[in-house]
Amino acid sequence: MTSRIRFNDANDVFEAFPTLGRFAPAPTEPSEPLDYARRLNGMPPPQAAIAFISHLLPRREAVWWAAQCVSAIIDGAAQDEGFKLATRWVREPDDALRREALAYAESHDLNLAATWLARAVGYSGGSLAAPDQPPALPAPDACAQSVNAAVIVAATRTPSPMILPWIRACAEAGVRFASGEDAKVIAPPVSRGFPAAAPPAA
Repeated sequence: MTSRIRFNDANDVFEAFPTLGRFAPAPTEPSEPLDYARRLNGMPPPQAAIAFISHLLPRREAVWWAAQCVSAIIDGAAQDEGFKLATRWVREPDDALRREALAYAESHDLNLAATWLARAVGYSGGSLAAPDQPPALPAPDACAQSVNAAVIVAATRTPSPMILPWIRACAEAGVRFASGEDAKVIAPPVSRGFPAAAPPAA
């Protein structure tokens, strides 16, 4: 299997994305990135592992991993237009689709994970301004932060006892995906017996 990451050390990720330190602690000594992601996932709070993996993966791969998390956690998420735009862009990463996803994200509810997926696509590169306006590039970490938000928003839509298990399951899937495996999220065993997340009130 071929690794999907370009960083040799976990500290390199924090150097590339200085704002990551607000969401996850940097290692105090040299650490292989996937080992460090596993370490973060075993520590409280595991949300730090999600933030780290969101920045560790390349942008397309990060969006795909987050989409697998959202789909696994929320029944019917794959039918959301924002989700469809995000996964289509992963397969066809052209600028027209990116702009379509950005427009969707700017007009939809940020309390929904699929909106954050679309936002991640919109912030994946290229100008945020209209085509006839001077370029306005997103912040370097804007895509990663949106990916992180998509996973966390999805997890927090579940019953309280399931939030941390789902976060850990998504982090585990992220580590496997970064190492070269698929991005399938394995549902936590304790999910049995809990109802699916309810749709938002109209």
